Amino acid sequence: MSVPTPSRGAEQQDRQKQAAAVRAAEFVESGMVVGLGGGSTAALAIRRIAELLQEGRLRDVVGIPCAVSVGEQARQLGIPITTLEDCTGIDVTIDGADEVDPDLNLIKGGGGCLLYEKIVAQSSRREIIIVDVSKPSPRLGTKWALPVEVIPFGWGAQRDFLEALGARVTVRQAPSGEPFRTDEGNLILDCAFGPIADPHALASALDTRTGIVEHGLFLGMATDLLVAGHSSIEHRTR
Repeated sequence: MSVPTPSRGAEQQDRQKQAAAVRAAEFVESGMVVGLGGGSTAALAIRRIAELLQEGRLRDVVGIPCAVSVGEQARQLGIPITTLEDCTGIDVTIDGADEVDPDLNLIKGGGGCLLYEKIVAQSSRREIIIVDVSKPSPRLGTKWALPVEVIPFGWGAQRDFLEALGARVTVRQAPSGEPFRTDEGNLILDCAFGPIADPHALASALDTRTGIVEHGLFLGMATDLLVAGHSSIEHRTR
């Protein structure tokens, strides 16, 4: 019986992600407070930071994780963890995104960490986003549904509100088949709006709705974008 092997395309994508993660880690300097994002590519960057610390090429770096699971990973790798209460701000955050437009606006939250990720992003002097070539898009919502985190109480009213705004709403499920729960115990409604004509107007409408904790529109937060291409890493800045 033959053993399945990864396709060349998957292997190439893994190499691209690894190269982007290594490049992102180059922005970290000794003494920095670093925001540690979620997702597979950000996880590779966290591993690279840990390697640099172990090799002595970085010193006195502490991390602020964007998810409980990310904090556990960082501790296992030997990266010291701190909190926003114990530091004055974050020097640089390395994170991923589900979709990015030409102005470096993002949709995030595919991993369910959008609330913590946005808190960390807002506290960061520099927000570096690493993606592969499938994530850039001419308009947010073209490729990805917008995650919206809601409290469990009255969540059906939020679904109705989002549908009235034009979304096709799906309650995110965990692998167990139960509704997915965030680190704060909330639900996520994945909202397929299609291409979003005015992300800022939509963000404003969502921000004023009681019961919506946070949404995955990250507008004007990314300062740098690293796109892992087929032969190089493209660095874009805002």
